[in-house]
Amino acid sequence: QVQLVESGGGVVQAGDSLRLSCAASGLTCSNDNMGWFRQGPGTEREFVAGISWFGSGRYSTDYVKDRFPISRDNAKNTLYLQMNSLNPEDTAVYYCAADRSRWLTRQVGSYDYWGQGTQVTVSS
Repeated sequence: QVQLVESGGGVVQAGDSLRLSCAASGLTCSNDNMGWFRQGPGTEREFVAGISWFGSGRYSTDYVKDRFPISRDNAKNTLYLQMNSLNPEDTAVYYCAADRSRWLTRQVGSYDYWGQGTQVTVSS
């Protein structure tokens, strides 16, 4: 049984940092494409960052790439999202997801497994 468990969310002030973690079981992060998504109030779930099974990263925008580097610890089977210089527009529930298709994608519908999400709230 595949499980993805996110942690690390919280309430912070603008300019602060958080590191989100996604502990995986029932699959091997280094064998699958892994992604981070977020869903703000009244918005659709959107791609933030992903890392392919062979280690190539992809980001929603260059601005996110500079602020939210994605990484993976194969020994711990854990995915990370380091979130720096947070601003109120980053407020959302952040989800970890795994995609067993061949290529890393930004499409929500391509992902096979999802975590329960972790809330990030940034106050101004």
